[in-house]
Amino acid sequence: MLPALLPAATSDLDLAPWVWWVTIGVAVAVLAFDIAVIARRPHRPSTKELVSALAVYVGAAVLFGLGLWFTAGGQLAGEFFAGWLTEYSLSVDNLFIFILIMASFRVPEKYQQFALMVGIVIAIVLRGIFIAVGAAAINNFSWVFYIFGAFLVYTAWKLASGGETDDDEYEQNRFMRLVSKRFPASEDYDGTKLFTRQNGARLATPLFFVIVALGTTDLLFALDSIPAIYGLTDEPYLVLVANLFALMGLRQLYFLIGGLLKKLIYLSYGLAVLLAFIGLKLILHALHENELGFINGGEKVPVPEIPISVSLGAIVVILGVTTVLSLWRTRRHPELVED
Repeated sequence: MLPALLPAATSDLDLAPWVWWVTIGVAVAVLAFDIAVIARRPHRPSTKELVSALAVYVGAAVLFGLGLWFTAGGQLAGEFFAGWLTEYSLSVDNLFIFILIMASFRVPEKYQQFALMVGIVIAIVLRGIFIAVGAAAINNFSWVFYIFGAFLVYTAWKLASGGETDDDEYEQNRFMRLVSKRFPASEDYDGTKLFTRQNGARLATPLFFVIVALGTTDLLFALDSIPAIYGLTDEPYLVLVANLFALMGLRQLYFLIGGLLKKLIYLSYGLAVLLAFIGLKLILHALHENELGFINGGEKVPVPEIPISVSLGAIVVILGVTTVLSLWRTRRHPELVED
């Protein structure tokens, strides 16, 4: 679906369709291998296992960015790194909800990484569709940038005004409630099986509902993350790859920084500033593309755009300051960290 919709977009990369298929094929192979290995031996991963896998994913993303730098130039490489860091930071916020979902369904620790992997695969498929739709809309309707920009500013305001985090409890969305009514369920887990048989009846296990919850909840987060990355690059291929790298390393982050998340008390504020900045960048880009500007001395001055180097620097500074301030504050006031 993606290769059919997206190559028509105006793209400095000018990629052949086979590049899309190879990228998607590699991602599918890696994810399928992970799921197969985890399903065969469900366990809580060790720190060494997590760090090694995360290092591979992060290293692969960095190498991809550097390869892009040498083959396509610093502009596109900067767009990729800015998009990847933004998606990663927004994905960290997702982990709060993931932890609550696991607790709500009382998922045994040894089955959690399997649930995360399958949920992430669902999220990648749904995000892929969202990316394609977003690219098609941008190509045909330039005013979509205004909508994306305004939506990000509104989301930023909600995050900032909502306090440190709005993820205090997990509530099932309408889709989850519909799924719960549609599928008869068992009360007990049956390994990594999504369905089981009890007294001759085929029932969905709790793990099935956990995976559906993880996948669909991530799509809700994509409502701000996809417009945000389109504010940093208009290359659909870079949007796709940045999302792949961010989501493929999410499972490791879930286990590694579960405790650290509670200490990031200013994360919502940092993300609010980040989304507001990108929203403003989108609006300025739309004004520039529509050749709107200011009259100065009888001459029309075009609306300036924020260069990607400034965007990348702003993202690093915002995330860095948010993390440092959060850790400094919780170290001086441990009572701020919820149990």
